[in-house]
Amino acid sequence: MKLGAIAKSLGLTLENGLPETEIIGVAGIEEAGPGQITFVSNPKYAAVAKTTKASAIIVDEKFPPLSTALLRGSNPYLAFAKAIELFYQPPRYEPGIHASAAIHPTAKIAPDAHIGPYVSVDRDVEIGPKAVLLAHVVIYAGVKIGSNFFAHAHSVVREYCRIGNNVILQNGVIIGGDGYGFAKDEHGRWQKILQSGPTVLEDDVEVQSNSCVDRASVGETRIARGVKIDNLAQIGHGSSIGENTLLCAQVGLAGSTEVGKNAILAGQVGVAGHCHVGDGVIITAQSGTHGDIPAGSMVSGAPAFDHKLWLRCMAVFPKLPEIAKLLRSQK
Repeated sequence: MKLGAIAKSLGLTLENGLPETEIIGVAGIEEAGPGQITFVSNPKYAAVAKTTKASAIIVDEKFPPLSTALLRGSNPYLAFAKAIELFYQPPRYEPGIHASAAIHPTAKIAPDAHIGPYVSVDRDVEIGPKAVLLAHVVIYAGVKIGSNFFAHAHSVVREYCRIGNNVILQNGVIIGGDGYGFAKDEHGRWQKILQSGPTVLEDDVEVQSNSCVDRASVGETRIARGVKIDNLAQIGHGSSIGENTLLCAQVGLAGSTEVGKNAILAGQVGVAGHCHVGDGVIITAQSGTHGDIPAGSMVSGAPAFDHKLWLRCMAVFPKLPEIAKLLRSQK
């Protein structure tokens, strides 16, 4: 593909490069070679841009000029993501139902859906247009699914859950598994609490491999539009996640957690049950919360508190033995 055509397709401005340069692929800035394009969005890679062998670099409008061809735009990372789509074509799945699939006669499946080998679709299920269900996907009874649903192998949607449009479930995802609810009886034994409420995934949600979004005992568990859930995350029963929030790998939300819009919970963050995390909150990696977090906050640590204060505390922490020794010597 010609460099000039790539610039036009991505809405970028070509600087210091020949439009007829042939581009065959994309790569990271340290690995890229002739015939490939790369990008710089993190300032720490700016120096590497001077030595890259790439034929062109996607950068922002303020990036300093280089001898290498530059493709300038307001969002280099997003532009690079779109560039990948120009060169990588994922497998295409033709409409049809594999002979080994088990489809209940009451299920309503759009005629252009692709139903792969050993898929199981139970009674009263509705699946919208352009759905793709790959091998061993299981859809329980009464599930309602919108258009452009893509379920990778071995993902499961439990009974009566509702899935919006443009939802992606990666391998091994379980939507609507039983919430962790038990009540102790008079003999000290744990009795299971029936988990009657569905899980709801709104439009444009993606849940990545081996993550679980539990169903509620009553009410519902709701994942709002545009939420992206990373691998190995656990969303407890009755929780709600606001629009465009990111839950990174191994995040765990206890039951009835409320997370607002546009929040970011980094890797291995844990949130105690019945807590409210406000809009735009950032919780840094391996932090644990113990209460509500106001909108717009950035917190760290376990228990989590203001990120700037946490940084100051961490700077002091290695010096504590020396400080303690000094204090003892002044008694």
